[in-house]
Amino acid sequence: MAQTGAAMGPNGVLTSTRKADHLRINLEEDVAAKGVRAGFEAYRFMHCALPEIDLAEVTTATEVLGWRLSSPLFISCMTGGTQAAHRINCSLAETAEELGIALGLGSARVLLERPEALSSFAVRELAPSVPLFANLGAVQLNRGVTSDDCRRLVAMLGADALVLHLNALQEALQPEGDTCFAGLLGRIQSVAAALEAPVVVKEVGWGIAADLVTALLDAGVAAVDVAGAGGTSWSEVERLRLGAGPAARTAAQFAGWGIPTAVALTQARAAAPDAVLFASGGVRSGLDVAVAATLGADLVGVAGPFLRAASESTASCVELGREWTDVLRIAMFCTGSTNLAALRSCGRLVRDDCGPVPGAGDGVALLSSLIEAISELRGTRVRRPALP
Repeated sequence: MAQTGAAMGPNGVLTSTRKADHLRINLEEDVAAKGVRAGFEAYRFMHCALPEIDLAEVTTATEVLGWRLSSPLFISCMTGGTQAAHRINCSLAETAEELGIALGLGSARVLLERPEALSSFAVRELAPSVPLFANLGAVQLNRGVTSDDCRRLVAMLGADALVLHLNALQEALQPEGDTCFAGLLGRIQSVAAALEAPVVVKEVGWGIAADLVTALLDAGVAAVDVAGAGGTSWSEVERLRLGAGPAARTAAQFAGWGIPTAVALTQARAAAPDAVLFASGGVRSGLDVAVAATLGADLVGVAGPFLRAASESTASCVELGREWTDVLRIAMFCTGSTNLAALRSCGRLVRDDCGPVPGAGDGVALLSSLIEAISELRGTRVRRPALP
């Protein structure tokens, strides 16, 4: 989830007002996608009754881009630029530090307009030992933001990486939106080459298709967050911000738009088997984290649930992260997986429709055999699906 852009307003007032609207709407309104789901619900793990490991052996720890983390779970980019955002960012930073997971900040474009807004983003001291992601709308590279500006943002925030977010649909729906996306890939390539910090490209909730994933990787970005549909819909956020009228009705038509996260992830992993890939969008439980990690996500981003928890207290936010990590660890135990690499290769993730799971042919065979056995007990015959 990311707050995004318009033409620069006087002293950044327009940007800050929009950010305040976005935060309020996300906390108070139903902004979920309509008619599209993230796709994790289509998968399940075949239980291993005798895992032949101890739960104490299971570790959710991982290393990504040189960062050692306690879990693949990370707090995705959300907010900044207002006083309310400052309080939430502090809770999120304290949570990330307590849990040993990465943290993304909201779009820092406002800092280029109003440097005095830095206090709402300044959380490095609260999270000194975990990766911190600065965040900027990629389209701003077509509006005069330079590689030097990007480097300055990273330095101002003490960040470890820069996330460039793509939000073409959101910009098209905003009355003040920036829709000058022509030639943007080349500018992303220039920033990736110029910055010392890794550059990550993400969507804001409509997914990145496999062909663009490979193009971005070829352009030199360090990682791609496919950020698919099924969670927060920014067209719904903009619809609620627009009120009534033709523009709001236009936005409503896109409530079900986008590539489901699980689909975007599996296609991206098939196209780029060795790339660093993140998945976010509609991740709503620790089991979703387990499924995403098994499907090939190196990190799994969560925004909305952490935002709502952080609006209550840091303790609620930490409790949520611990709960989801515990669920992930127990799911690993019940598949006989002592680490994330073992989980990805355990062969126990299957689709409810018996369709193939990339890299999990053994799991498909296991489910097919189970269905066949049950059908024989019932006196019916179900043909076993052919394996790829």
